[in-house]
Amino acid sequence: MTALADSLRRLSRPTSRQLQDYGVYAAVVLIVLVNVAFTPNFLDAGNIRTQLLQVAPVVIVALGMALVIGTEGIDLSVGSVMALAAAVLPLYLGYGLLPALLMVLVVAAAVGVVNGYLLAVAGLQPIVATLGMLVAGRGLALVIADGQLKQVGNEALLSIGSADVGGVPVIVLVTLVVAGAIGVLVHRTTFGRQLVAVGGNRAASRMAGLPVVRILVTTYVVCAVLSGVAGVLATARLTASDPSAIGQLMELSAITAVVVGGTPLSGGRVRVLGTVAGALLMQLVRATLIKHNLPDSTAQIIQAAIILGAVYVARERSSR
Repeated sequence: MTALADSLRRLSRPTSRQLQDYGVYAAVVLIVLVNVAFTPNFLDAGNIRTQLLQVAPVVIVALGMALVIGTEGIDLSVGSVMALAAAVLPLYLGYGLLPALLMVLVVAAAVGVVNGYLLAVAGLQPIVATLGMLVAGRGLALVIADGQLKQVGNEALLSIGSADVGGVPVIVLVTLVVAGAIGVLVHRTTFGRQLVAVGGNRAASRMAGLPVVRILVTTYVVCAVLSGVAGVLATARLTASDPSAIGQLMELSAITAVVVGGTPLSGGRVRVLGTVAGALLMQLVRATLIKHNLPDSTAQIIQAAIILGAVYVARERSSR
């Protein structure tokens, strides 16, 4: 019996690996085919544009989250950073779009530095350090904005939310550029290799002489900056600054995209394309269920089942 069990376990290894590595892509293809067959007007340009615009901020935030999870961490403050970006942006638009964007990135980077030092230097658990910033960041955003929605009148910013280049929305193009940059960072730079090494074995990385503190702080700064960018894009698309709504539950959407995309919560690996596919899959699942008049609660239950399945596959693989 033991020999039979070992044989079955060995046979299941390739299937588990393939499911984690390629399952998300197969799922995206499957749900697209189902929609083409059963959802009216699914391939209409307007519907495709809407889906891409809705998923773009999630993709950007999820890419930053993937880096953090790759270090065996977590960042629960990404939604609050988006809210901070939305609150800070209108304060400086009077000086022009570029100075306003610079201030947003500075504020976002400052949040990342605080998160990074709390866990890398102070020794707090990532979930504890970033949970505090989740609450404080949202509160600070509401204070800055006086708890009010503010209309944005800067034409340059509004064009980011509405303009196209060659028929492709600017927001989608920005997302593609960010995804490409993160892909290069992870797979083609020394920092990317060091990040994965720290996530795989932090103690061994220290003994090997890697600057673990610097790597961790930098990773959280990158994650926060990407969240700030997503906050700017969300504000541009909404045409208003609303810190009470922008970024709500974004941390859950980002973590879901990363996990479904095949990046293990145990760290040591970052799947960039898988994260993009994971965000797209969850967007399509939700949109499909809504288009077929299923309640939002049903959509959430199905999304939860997908998450649990992805975590289970990753757990099965890591336990072998």
